Amino acid sequence: MNLFEPLFLLLALTTLVTLGTALILAVSGRLSRAGRIVRRWVIGAAVYFLVVIVVSIATPQRTFTVGDPQCFDDWCIAVQGSHPAGGLDLDVTLRVSNRARRVPMGERGAGVILVDGQGRQYLPVAQSSDVPLETKIDPGTAFDTTRRFHVPADATNLAIVYTHDTGFPIGWLIITEGGWFAKSPRMLIQ
Repeated sequence: MNLFEPLFLLLALTTLVTLGTALILAVSGRLSRAGRIVRRWVIGAAVYFLVVIVVSIATPQRTFTVGDPQCFDDWCIAVQGSHPAGGLDLDVTLRVSNRARRVPMGERGAGVILVDGQGRQYLPVAQSSDVPLETKIDPGTAFDTTRRFHVPADATNLAIVYTHDTGFPIGWLIITEGGWFAKSPRMLIQ
């Protein structure tokens, strides 16, 4: 959790109270006061989203090296290494861990893609031995899994990018490294 997540929660609660108050005032016939409250809320929300957008543009792309975990709350993923798998195939070993102390963790919709220095993206080639990244894991434990990628010979500066394919993109609402225009963090594979 970063500093801005509690701020977002406080602002969400403030939004509920503010809009609830405006609704009560509107229903009780005090429309001009309700309108002023809503206008102030809209201005505040616009300023907040402007800050979210500016931070997402100004924040540099983060890069993780082999073994460095990229964590989302207590669920973490890290590149452990890579090796050729014959032909143009490349196997990348990933470690998924749970640094929580009490609860099993899992990330629905978790996935990875391989990107190269030219911005090309490569999806993993399904293997029967793949352990799903969504697998729930007990507190303080980890598992390793491998993803195979078919990579052209001219691909250089390879890195893994974590993807989260389901759910609402909450990072778009919180001042953080994720966001509207931010580039996803990269995990170097070599």
